[in-house]
Amino acid sequence: AWHGLAAACALVPALFCHVPVALAADSYAAARAQMIRDIEDTARLAREYTGTDTVDARVLSVIAEVPRHEFVPAAIRDYAYINQALPIGDGQTISQPYIVALMTELAAISDRDVVLEVGTGSGYQAAVLSRLARAVYSIEIIESLGKRAAARLASLGYANVSVRIGDGFKGWPEHAPYDAIIVTAAPESPPQPLLDQLAPGGRLVIPLGPEGGTQTLVVIEKDAEGRLQRREVLPVGFVPLTGAHGAD
Repeated sequence: AWHGLAAACALVPALFCHVPVALAADSYAAARAQMIRDIEDTARLAREYTGTDTVDARVLSVIAEVPRHEFVPAAIRDYAYINQALPIGDGQTISQPYIVALMTELAAISDRDVVLEVGTGSGYQAAVLSRLARAVYSIEIIESLGKRAAARLASLGYANVSVRIGDGFKGWPEHAPYDAIIVTAAPESPPQPLLDQLAPGGRLVIPLGPEGGTQTLVVIEKDAEGRLQRREVLPVGFVPLTGAHGAD
């Protein structure tokens, strides 16, 4: 997940560094609408990196309807629709809404697509993906997080999401190939199993770089012949990818 308010403030201080206002329980609709406006503002500020000052309307529509407050700890629900990352326990975070929107758009998902997510976390990104894809398979290495996310997604009716406890570095080969793969933690280089499990014409959206160092959000596309093309999009700060990668 997008990690580190200092990094966010360096990019767009006017949006990321305001003091949040407590939200009443019945005001989430208004808060979600404000979050969408903040995402749109951030997209304009990030144009020099992304090449666009808008976010796909289909993606924004889905983000506007997913209840982000259900995916954050109860103690910080008043902050749920602030456009920044939030802690979810176990040293992990729920990604900044703009980053969720950007990664989802870069994945270019259609309603026929099968999508792999590496790093379930709270389940929020999977919930967004589920409204766009045919099926979402999500892997979480931290058992407590994965079990909570699976229960939360099921209770909220995201029936086309399957959650597995395991090492996301290795992917989920039983359901490959994937039309899109989104990784919400940063390895230093793309895991080969994920590249192997990407379908021809598919897209891997992944942050790359060392923990605490310079990281870049990257899109890797595989053409019909299996050749890979890489495009760097945006400087980011994510928690590290663990598991097999961490042991290398």
